[in-house]
Amino acid sequence: MADYDKIVRERQALIRRQMDDRRITIKQVQYDGRWEAPSTVLSYFPADANRVPAAMSVPALFRLLETGALPVDLLSMLLPTGFEIVRAPEGLNHDEIERAARDFLATKGEAHHPESEAGRDIGPKEHEALTKRAVALKAVA
Repeated sequence: MADYDKIVRERQALIRRQMDDRRITIKQVQYDGRWEAPSTVLSYFPADANRVPAAMSVPALFRLLETGALPVDLLSMLLPTGFEIVRAPEGLNHDEIERAARDFLATKGEAHHPESEAGRDIGPKEHEALTKRAVALKAVA
């Protein structure tokens, strides 16, 4: 049986590394997420790589999503492989749907080019890129 607690805490540590890479500070997340002190956010995403993150509660995740304190692609790292957090559109924007569809189709066409990663087949990096574009397309449709 999988140790889900361990998996999620490892992913929280990965999110912290991504925050650092993207220059998203704890103070920004605290402010945007409306926490009174940075210690709460720091407990979920510790700076010390050897420190085990505190288990994040569902209300904390809800707060991060509702306030936009962290990008959804980072928060999606908390989910099992194959799942993504996407914001449901409030109204259909046909221009956005067209843009996302064309982006997917262009990426798909490039993936089948004989000189691409796996030739006419779809390679691992191409599969990942196509999946991201499919998720974006699904999010706007």
